[in-house]
Amino acid sequence: MHWRKSLLTLAMAGVLAACQGEGGGGDGGTQPPPPADGGVDAGVVDAGVDAGTGDGGVDAGMDAGAPYTASVTVAATRTDSRLACFKGNGEPECNLRLYQVMVEAFVDGDSTADYNTGYGTSHHKGDLQGIINSLDAIQSTGVNALWLTPIFTSVPVSGQDDWASRLDATGYFASDYFNVDPKFGTNAKLKELVERAHARGMYVFLDGVFGHFKVNASDYASPQGRTLSTTGQQGGTGRAAVYPDDLDFFKEVATHWVTEYKIDGWRVDQAAQVPVQYWDDLRTAVAGAAADVSYTNAAGQTVHPLGYMVAEIWSGPADIASHGFGTAASPALLSAFDFPMRYSLVQTLAVEESGTGNRAASNLQAGYQNQLAYPAHAMPNLMLTNHDLVRFGDLLQRGGLAEPQDGAWWARHKAAFSFMADYSGPITLYYGDEVGQELPGFAAKEDNATCAVRGVCDDHVSRTSAIVEGIPTTVGAPATVLTPAQADLKHYVASLMALRDAHPALANGSRTHIYSDDSVYVDRKDTGTDHVLYVLNAKATPAVITVAGTAIGSAGALVALLGGTDVALSDGQYVIALRPYEGRFFVIASPTADGPQTGPGGGLSGQGPLARCDAPTVDGAGPLGKELFIRGSYVGGDNFGATPASRRFAYKGDNIYQVVVNEPDVTAYTFKFASADWSTELAVLDAAPVVIASEQPMSRAAGPGKESSIAIPEAGNYVFSFRINATNDGGELMVSKCP
Repeated sequence: MHWRKSLLTLAMAGVLAACQGEGGGGDGGTQPPPPADGGVDAGVVDAGVDAGTGDGGVDAGMDAGAPYTASVTVAATRTDSRLACFKGNGEPECNLRLYQVMVEAFVDGDSTADYNTGYGTSHHKGDLQGIINSLDAIQSTGVNALWLTPIFTSVPVSGQDDWASRLDATGYFASDYFNVDPKFGTNAKLKELVERAHARGMYVFLDGVFGHFKVNASDYASPQGRTLSTTGQQGGTGRAAVYPDDLDFFKEVATHWVTEYKIDGWRVDQAAQVPVQYWDDLRTAVAGAAADVSYTNAAGQTVHPLGYMVAEIWSGPADIASHGFGTAASPALLSAFDFPMRYSLVQTLAVEESGTGNRAASNLQAGYQNQLAYPAHAMPNLMLTNHDLVRFGDLLQRGGLAEPQDGAWWARHKAAFSFMADYSGPITLYYGDEVGQELPGFAAKEDNATCAVRGVCDDHVSRTSAIVEGIPTTVGAPATVLTPAQADLKHYVASLMALRDAHPALANGSRTHIYSDDSVYVDRKDTGTDHVLYVLNAKATPAVITVAGTAIGSAGALVALLGGTDVALSDGQYVIALRPYEGRFFVIASPTADGPQTGPGGGLSGQGPLARCDAPTVDGAGPLGKELFIRGSYVGGDNFGATPASRRFAYKGDNIYQVVVNEPDVTAYTFKFASADWSTELAVLDAAPVVIASEQPMSRAAGPGKESSIAIPEAGNYVFSFRINATNDGGELMVSKCP
């Protein structure tokens, strides 16, 4: 894209996106925030669902040879139930299954309401009528909620070019927050959409952009006469909000659509742009508005709008906690998208946007460990894709892992969705992922001057025209007919969503991690009398896992769900066979009173010289000849940008470097050991998570996606140590709690 054309969006990225830079080498396990959503390069559970091929029997990319085997005698980890959706209290928010629609790119149902421009490769004609036409098809995926990208009016400014109009089409820079953009429809059409969705038992959430707006937004007063500020920093046609000056205006916005249209809440765009102390004001206002109105749901019951709010904070767990959730003493928002877990999921079953991935199944447990950074009221929300991310299918192709004609391509999709079904808390599907949508001919990241013109920059390439069964994508076009593979995947997704309804332990249950290694992953979920075992094979080779009944707390048969075969207990063990990329769910019909039997564990304090917390410092910089720091996504780490003295290594002799760090609370983050200029980057071999008190192999870790993760289970002082090898490109590291 030419610099002239990218100036608007680049300016807003700097001013508004609150980007926390990649630090020259690491990205903290996340990708940089999107450039202000503009687009610039920089219901029956039934038998017979085939999770193995998904395309009628094509098995390319999967190994049908000798199976991988593993034996599990004790549970790896007994997890606590500290987060809201792990407590089994039946919160409806925990079983939310959102379906995200990018309005301008979805379905054209009204030829008089079109943008005809935008980012991505869609027809750019999407509108509210197209969504109404698609409600039955959307609901058939098994979701129970709808999230629309912003629909408020963006008024052109004098002389704006097509790049500003493309930004308008996203809706993320609104002028008039109290009226629907006529290029999407009318206020009456939105009310119709909400009422029709509610009649089907679906919640409706709008996209709230409360941290920035279009430069002319101050010209459009609220119904109560409030106007937006004009002093916030400007970039292109956008301006940053000013708090607390704009607080009352946005409180009126947030409550107006609940009170007048009975929407059920908000997805909150770039939530870190609003100072965290004001989220309590906004959340409380929405809850109050929801309590004052009601509607009739599909069961004929009179209910209040849900009042749910979920934050987009595109960063590591520490930033999500500090900018979104707040603290236990001062709660801010109650839910935020779980970007760290999303990256763990795609790193394991595909590749992340940077191209690194195909990691061990144990990487999924590392994703869960990040949740230790969140306060107890948190309800993380897991997604596979959104409008700023590359679709899962395109990531498979980017990694050279599978193509749409391969059975493995569909099986990996099913594996990812099965993991989402096991997730405690709300989940979000991005339109088209349920049918394996991808952009033909796109795979490699494109950073040349024309990607925005062609609609294939990573931050908007997933904004494709919708594939909705039985619905024309544009007015006058024939109705869409799914291929057998697409229909099979959609059917499987719907079965998983029904499974979450039937088994509350999945959406709202405590999780005990039983076992994971390179290939397999095993969890137990519990709430009340509902006990479910989830087993996933994350690799291309068939797997047979032998599990002791005591390890999972079971004394009888495992009753298979989704039409699978039950597994009997024989000599105190279960033998579970898994096809490549297969996820299986079982009811633990005879749970033992003691539950899963955990192993002896090694504690948090290691042994040997790498565990010493009092080793004297030796003069000089040692064999590396430079200072290294723990650089990461911890609080105060500036998302890998900072090099604080409190995390600077000292040389201790014998090729050993150490620093003692005070961790004041339970937390989790990603990190590298890196120099200030990023000329040296080290982490656990293969970006594996840290096992506290264990010596682990270390290697060079240059570039994004090579960082390691750590979960700090209790407050205290921890020594971070590494021993560099003779060639200065690896060695061993350890993290150990000090006495």
